[in-house]
Amino acid sequence: MHLCMNWASINFDWNHVRAFHATVQQGSLSAAAKALGTTQPTLSRQVSALESELEITLFERVGQRLVLTESGTRLMEHVESMSNAALQFSLAASGQSHQIEGPVVISAGQLDAAFRLPKIIAELRREEPLISIEVIVTNEASDLLRREADIAIRNFRPTQGDLIAKKLGEESIRLYGTANYLKQFPKNPNLAEQDTVQIIGFDQTRNIPEVLNGHGWQLDNKNFRLLTEFQWLQLGLCKEGSGLIFFPEDMGDNDPDLERAFEQAEPMISVPVWLVSHQELRTSLRVRRVFEFIAIRLQRGLSSETDSRA
Repeated sequence: MHLCMNWASINFDWNHVRAFHATVQQGSLSAAAKALGTTQPTLSRQVSALESELEITLFERVGQRLVLTESGTRLMEHVESMSNAALQFSLAASGQSHQIEGPVVISAGQLDAAFRLPKIIAELRREEPLISIEVIVTNEASDLLRREADIAIRNFRPTQGDLIAKKLGEESIRLYGTANYLKQFPKNPNLAEQDTVQIIGFDQTRNIPEVLNGHGWQLDNKNFRLLTEFQWLQLGLCKEGSGLIFFPEDMGDNDPDLERAFEQAEPMISVPVWLVSHQELRTSLRVRRVFEFIAIRLQRGLSSETDSRA
């Protein structure tokens, strides 16, 4: 026997709860309004309306900041559950879509977005003009379970059971520099003696020196005077003769301004390339179409890269 829900006991607007949750997650009304695609005054009214509906105070204003009250903190556990349920509902509904028309959001790293995706997306748009494509460019992993994207290109296999992943191949990473920069070094140098070389790196937390030293170098922090997470800046600095960069082989070999640094018989690093989507979304015709389209073309490019080294 199923118990009927007492709808009269729900004395609040669920949209107001959404506004409250977004404000807590984003840390401010302005950030929450941007995330929800609304205005700050509208969001403020929704949060105030929820406080009136529940007859409790959810936030206290401390200077320019909003701070959760004890009551607001206690309610957040339940709000998180509601939010997760809403996300699962949305995913399940999206997965039932048999319409080819509509949006698909792709998450990709900076280099994939700049060098690999333009041709793929242009070809996809010619074949499927009713599919709208949005690309989120980030070297961080977008949260597919929270619908930050429908499809993601990643260099690691996801561990969440609700995600479906397809390995497309291996990406070979080498050191590249300009001819002018490299001419100061011998063609076949003793790597342990090249203590003046500059490597344009990412940040101090990555184990790049260990990777290079494992190939025979003897480098430390003085060889990494330029650091940036923005790979377009890395490329620009390299082309200005500021040092060497780690770069995918298919991109570096096809750039007339770059040369492989020294005689590297094998790539410095080999990383896997995975295409990932939520399993509910794989049942969506348009998401499945985009997933398979990208997979075939990325896999083809990685295979060509492997064949060229054979």
